[in-house]
This record gives sequence, C-alpha cells and structure tokens, in this order.
Amino acid sequence: MFDLVDLLSKKQQTESIEQQKITSVLFYQTAECQELVQEAFRFEGIVPPAMARNQDDQIADHVRQSDIEIVIVELNNSKDVSTDAERISHLLPNHASVIVVGSEDAISTIRNLKAMGFYYVFWPVSKQEFIDFVRSVYDNRQRSSHRGPGKKRRAKYISILGSKGGVGTSFITAEVAHQLSSARKTSCLVVEQNYHGGNLDILMGIRKLEKRKIQKGSLASSLDSASAQSLLHKQNPMLSMLALASEQLDTLSLLDYSNVVVDQLSEEVNFILEDLSSSVGFSLEADKFLAHADMVVLVIDPTVSSVREAARLKERVHKLNSNPALRLITVLNHTVANKLATAGKQEAETILKQPIDIEIPYCDAINATILEDKRVVASKLKAAEPLKQLTSLLLGETLVQAKGSFLQHIQQWLKKS
Repeated sequence: MFDLVDLLSKKQQTESIEQQKITSVLFYQTAECQELVQEAFRFEGIVPPAMARNQDDQIADHVRQSDIEIVIVELNNSKDVSTDAERISHLLPNHASVIVVGSEDAISTIRNLKAMGFYYVFWPVSKQEFIDFVRSVYDNRQRSSHRGPGKKRRAKYISILGSKGGVGTSFITAEVAHQLSSARKTSCLVVEQNYHGGNLDILMGIRKLEKRKIQKGSLASSLDSASAQSLLHKQNPMLSMLALASEQLDTLSLLDYSNVVVDQLSEEVNFILEDLSSSVGFSLEADKFLAHADMVVLVIDPTVSSVREAARLKERVHKLNSNPALRLITVLNHTVANKLATAGKQEAETILKQPIDIEIPYCDAINATILEDKRVVASKLKAAEPLKQLTSLLLGETLVQAKGSFLQHIQQWLKKS
C-alpha cells in the first residue's frame, strides 16, 4: 500500500541531510535580527547558526571551537560600532570570518571594521541580501587566495620591555598573560627571549619546564604551523609559552628561530606577549618582534638609573618601530619600599616627558604569593588592581578612576602638610 506519511518522513530526512552546513554562530542584541538570520539561513537550506546573546561571557564560551567558520555579531544597539567591535575583537578567534551587523551608516565605520579584518552589513537588510552576503564570505574562505577582510587576522604583538634587569618585567608578563587568558578569556602566547636562564616559567606557575632544544642545522624556513605548535608548552587551552634553548646556536640565531615560530603562530592566537627583560643578551635592533609590536609596555622601577635608561629606550623603540599606531605604555613598578626609592612618579614623568600610565605599589608578599602557586592579579594585594588596569589598557578600554576613601584623602593631606 502506498504510504504517504512514510514517504514524506523519508523526504524530510533526505532534505535535512542535504542541508548545506556553514558552521557559524550569531551573537544577537535584538529579536528582530535573531529572527531574520534564522529565517534567511533556513530559507536557503543552510543549517542556522548557533545563537547566543551578545555578551562578553557568551562570546568567550561559544567561539573557541576550532571548526567555527563565520561569527556574526549584531551591534544594532551600539552607540559606536567601531569602538564596540574593537572592544570584543580579542574574544574572537583569528581563524573565523567576522560579520558585524549594525545600523551605523558611515564610510568611516566600514573602513575601521575592514582594518580590524571584519565585514560589515548595514541594518536593516533583507533576508536575501543577508544570506547572499554570508555566502560570498563563505565562498571567499574556500578560495585559495582568501583575500579581503575575511582572511585570518594577525595577533596583537605586545613587547614588555624592562629598563634594566630586576624591574619586574617577567613578573608583569606572567600576570598580564594570566589576566588575559583566564579572566578575559582571550588566547595568548608568551615568548621568553632569555635563552640561557630566566625565571618566567616559575612566575607563570609552570614547574619543571624544559625549554625546547633547537639543534644546529634546524631550518626555520621549513617550519609549518604544526611543527611550530609542537615547540610550545601548553599551560591551558588559552595560554601557551614558547621557550627555546640550544647548546649549539648563539643568541641571535635562537632569536631569529623564535621570530619565525612566532610568525607561524600569529594567526592562531589573539595576543603574543614578549618578555624582553634587559638581562637578555642581544640589542633591541636585532629584535624583529619589537620592530613590529603593536604595543610596548616600558617597565621601570623608582630609581634614577632605571628612569634615565627608560628615556633612552623610549627613543630607541620609536626609531625601531615605524608603526604610526604604536602604543607605548609606561609602568612604574615599586620593587623596593618607598624609603629606598631614588625617583618618584613625578620625577619619572619629567624625565620621560610623558605621564606614567600604571603605578604598581610595593608589596612584600608578592614573592610568597607566587611561590604558593597563586596569581597576584587574582589576590587581594595592592598590586592586583594596577595589573588589572594594565590589562584593560592593553585591551583599549578606558580606565575609570576609583574615588579614594575619606581616610585615604586624610592620609594624602597629612603627607602634603
């Protein structure tokens, strides 16, 4: 007997199997956008994207899958599309194509998003126009040329540069890396440039780290992404460390090899942090990483020698790095008690000819905290808040100055009187 129900059931199964699948996710702000995207995908026989509200924690939880191809971000409720897109960019994987949906009709918005590597769809948009745009982005991904905004985005390069040894460069690198990866849910690669020692592994909470040995004759030119990944120490899914060593290669050869590894991995993570303590054995001019850095964190301590050297380093960095958008952030790290300091914040700002961005107070409990495998940035120590503020600055966020308590105001008044 002709069974119509059975036939229809089989037909529906076949149709669902034949549905095109573009692995995607939508972070929506309005029900209208959510509904349009769902209907546009279904109408064209494409599996609809996963759906989640446009919130930082939701984005961090949903986009770390390696197979996500397209991320759609609705910013219709945004007052400044470019600023909000930049704010969440560190949460988005570099391998995915990003489509921003917004109601801001300005050429500058399109240009700004293109510079970030994002596509832009102006709202309101019809279902057909939207799905045609998604298809064009997807097709662009499949082409070997893979040009345009949808190409893989490069990680932000951050050089953390110490004015001299012992100012806390490695400590700050480790704490910022933890804050970015654990608290801010963004992927980080930490690069140690000290090939013959250093304590960055201890500061990061890694025990018994063995640096990857590079043999003489190892060709950096033959490295691919997989072989570069094999050189990393994975502390957790969001945080890795590159630490190389060699008994046969000199420091500059190791530096060149390290830079090639970093270049190979620059599309796999959101941030790459270089720990560039002044104790390393090469000149700044030899460091190609620093030459291409997007941000340089200049770390000084409250001594005249440190501040004067920082002023010289500042000039060298600007000569070496030709990036007009380079951000140089100054950090005054109080490694000694105030009574032992020979230069304060005001003196440092005068010599550097620029404001101190972050000031980390002296805390005698920092070493004990680290040795207990605890993070300073997650503690209640006075140094925790400035470290969080430094991370915020690196992410392009505006710092909100906390109002001091009445007791603090009285203490400050007594100091001045």
